[in-house]
Amino acid sequence: MAGQVLFITGAGSGIGQLSAKRALQSGWKVAAVDVNQQGLDALGANSDSLLKLPCDITDPIAVQSAVEQCENILGPIDRLTNAAAIMPLSEIMDQGGDMIHRIMNINYGGMVNVSQAALPKMLARGRGEFINYASMAGHWPILYMGAYNASKHAVAAYTEVLFHETRNSGVRIVCVCPPIVATPLLEQAKSCWPKIFDIFPPITPETVLDEIERKLPGKSLWVFPGPMTRMSWILRRWMPSTVWRLVHRIEKR
Repeated sequence: MAGQVLFITGAGSGIGQLSAKRALQSGWKVAAVDVNQQGLDALGANSDSLLKLPCDITDPIAVQSAVEQCENILGPIDRLTNAAAIMPLSEIMDQGGDMIHRIMNINYGGMVNVSQAALPKMLARGRGEFINYASMAGHWPILYMGAYNASKHAVAAYTEVLFHETRNSGVRIVCVCPPIVATPLLEQAKSCWPKIFDIFPPITPETVLDEIERKLPGKSLWVFPGPMTRMSWILRRWMPSTVWRLVHRIEKR
């Protein structure tokens, strides 16, 4: 895999940053995208292997420019990872329309912008890996997480349809659905912390990335890192009322 090109959003922190570091250590060339310049700088200086691209992924023109810079400088994208997200939590009626739209614009809209800019090139070449992060929040709604849930449900639905529309294209598409992960993203939830987060302790980012690498050689769409994640997904699909009773019991609401 040495010399292959990773284009990754959210590379300034959390799973995105760890993904970029792992790729660099494995000999990949990395186009690291984030609005957080300080986080990008933590990856090191620009080099033949690292191209730091400060970019607001909600701006489709800026995203298109970032993709073109990546391919012109590093080469054709072999793996595209959409890891950028925000997770401020609140009751829906308290969160405000502006914040709700911002969450959707970054978590879903940003992913769409990156996909529209980069995926056609990968499909034309008939190869590559396309990784979207939906999280279990894209399947299991929780009190205080309405806006975040909606954005991740959108990512999950988009990726599932894309998976089937591009089957046999040569591009491997996966949708990653981890439970709570111990990253700086959790800091955004501290003002409205769901009690369910205390019952199901977070898994490590390393666990998530290891599971992605294990699943990529296969053919399935979904990646469910963690010991109970797939079972939680099945429970939500087949017994949604049971899930909501559990949520209300835990949150005492």
